[in-house]
Amino acid sequence: MKSFALLGALAGAALAQSTAPAWGQCGGEGWTGPTTCVSGYVCTASNQWYSQCIPGTAAPTTTRATLTTSTRTSSVPNPTGFRHFGVDESVAEFAYDIYPGTWGVHFRFPEPSAIQTLISEGMNTFRVAFRMERMAVGSLTDNFDAAYLRNLTETVNFITSRGAYAVIDPHNYGRYKGAIITDTNAFASFWTKLATAFRSNPRVIWDTNNEYNTMPQQLVFDLNQAAINAIRRAGATTQPIWVEGNSWTGAWTWVEINDNLKGLTDPNNNLVYQMHQYLDSDGSGTHPECVSTTIGAERIRAATGWLRQNGKQGVIGEYAGGPNPTCRTAISGMLEYMRQNSDVWQGALWWAAGPWWGDYMYSYEPPSGSAYTYYNSIMRQYAAR
Repeated sequence: MKSFALLGALAGAALAQSTAPAWGQCGGEGWTGPTTCVSGYVCTASNQWYSQCIPGTAAPTTTRATLTTSTRTSSVPNPTGFRHFGVDESVAEFAYDIYPGTWGVHFRFPEPSAIQTLISEGMNTFRVAFRMERMAVGSLTDNFDAAYLRNLTETVNFITSRGAYAVIDPHNYGRYKGAIITDTNAFASFWTKLATAFRSNPRVIWDTNNEYNTMPQQLVFDLNQAAINAIRRAGATTQPIWVEGNSWTGAWTWVEINDNLKGLTDPNNNLVYQMHQYLDSDGSGTHPECVSTTIGAERIRAATGWLRQNGKQGVIGEYAGGPNPTCRTAISGMLEYMRQNSDVWQGALWWAAGPWWGDYMYSYEPPSGSAYTYYNSIMRQYAAR
């Protein structure tokens, strides 16, 4: 996504209720609202800042809790025709120009109960965005911030312990503190530490960086290759690496701009080319309207040919459309086209879910996100057997 904003908090009127509604907040540090839930829901602590009323009948609680790090796995439906189908979890990278920022004020991490809802509906892959400046606060070569790494680790472990995949996404646009990253050794140093932290988790997927843009094409190649080399040398030898391209990694411009990335090499031969595709007029994902009912399939057709011609695998790491009939048809058409070409397309992730998106037109956050309520019936056709 080329732009995002921190959206509004709960309305003051909700705080005055004596009983929290279904899926409403019911506790957390500094919370002054209701701490009990309506019948059939239980107040469940997700972290120190947030407790939410989720379905259940256990006794209410507002006890703080950290995310489980159990390695228990459960049966997660495989997407029909796709290896990966899910959403982008976007909140830990908010307030992108405030470093390191304050947890719960400028950023937070995804809501586990919402992720669990999506898993129960067949989603099996979650791309977890974060900011490199919060992980390595002073420079790319600095030791990682322990608290931020712990937050990311808890989120990743929550996802993977339930049998789903977590895509670790430095959401930085090829930049660090606003400047284009040109030091490939420093970039590799960052990736060595990150890969070391998660190399033992087989359900982790690496994303080299979000949406490189307006950069020399050779630099995009070199940064991707530096990340690949660092990840493998750190001992993360079995997990897939999703590489991204220049020009916001757009599928519709991939062949013209990112052809040189076919030369990237992985000693473990497990690269996936991550492309993004929005369906509005300029492909930015900032408008509710889609160009036409067929624009989804049209915009990824050339990239499909590129993947097949070069013997590569691809994934759409971000896509979305507004909640309207034209976009609904266009989204359905794109997913069906991808399913028909699933020999080269591994799947797709919707932009975006997360607890602070409010009334954002593409919000896929259960239970009331605009896209979740409008597109969920379509998504379940592709996510469930």
